[in-house]
Amino acid sequence: MEHLRKYNSKKIEIPNGTILVEGPVPTNVLQRLKFHEGLTAFRIPQQQFAAIIEISKLPEGRMIIARLNDTIIAYATFLYPDPLERWSEGNMENLLELGAIEVAPEFRGTGVGKSILQVAMMDDAMEDYIVITTEYYWHWDLKRTGLNVWQYRKVMEKMMQAGGLEVAATDDPEISSHPANCLMVRIGKRVDQKSIKKFDQLRIMNRYMN
Repeated sequence: MEHLRKYNSKKIEIPNGTILVEGPVPTNVLQRLKFHEGLTAFRIPQQQFAAIIEISKLPEGRMIIARLNDTIIAYATFLYPDPLERWSEGNMENLLELGAIEVAPEFRGTGVGKSILQVAMMDDAMEDYIVITTEYYWHWDLKRTGLNVWQYRKVMEKMMQAGGLEVAATDDPEISSHPANCLMVRIGKRVDQKSIKKFDQLRIMNRYMN
């Protein structure tokens, strides 16, 4: 499968400047930018910046970022699912995972997260993919926000819906381990029925339990 990419962007005006939401951003552009020190949800900023640069080098990798001047203040990654997860078992070329989305704390509430997902889906090539994201409550910033798991999940659902992702049932053990966890899915308009059926078999493996 040829992974086509078309650059799109939008601007968000905030009191201290203009946030540019853009992507997919190529490796050489990412390498010239800075990474906000508040982006610490997954690992320390320097390591996470190195990780997203590596993702941008993957044949299927797509990096959507939001930046204030030359500093990345939010990002989302799209790539093939982790080989250790069930979603990779079908070896589906047209299945991408929204692996991470993060907004620096001081820029939350500006609509940056939703805008990143909207820009990601502006590319017509995304109509050829099934896009999934797995939401786990242990990744959520409950302490800083003061939200409980259900309030935070509602926030995440609303943000993901801006990119067309909707909650879908699954019997994946890790997702099923807590009722606040969820799978969210967007099926592109040009995805064929054979791929949808294959994905449904990955989603629900133990059908005799239903």
